[in-house]
Amino acid sequence: MAPPQVPWRGSELDLTEIRLKKGEAVEKALRRLKKRVDREGTLREVRNHRHFEKPSERRRRKMKVARFNAMLSARYADL
Repeated sequence: MAPPQVPWRGSELDLTEIRLKKGEAVEKALRRLKKRVDREGTLREVRNHRHFEKPSERRRRKMKVARFNAMLSARYADL
């Protein structure tokens, strides 16, 4: 009997992929992979899904970030 199918969500199917160029060092390719993963926000997304966050907590966190960004933009608006 086959295992039940798991419905995939969007980003779970999109794996970050790096093709090695001819003669390229593995260390350099790893650096490119790390940069791409960081740019795509993959690790940030994984860390956010480590535990459940209630919608009220998510709103509170986003409001805190928005207040901080507004404070920074107001502080440096004169520059």
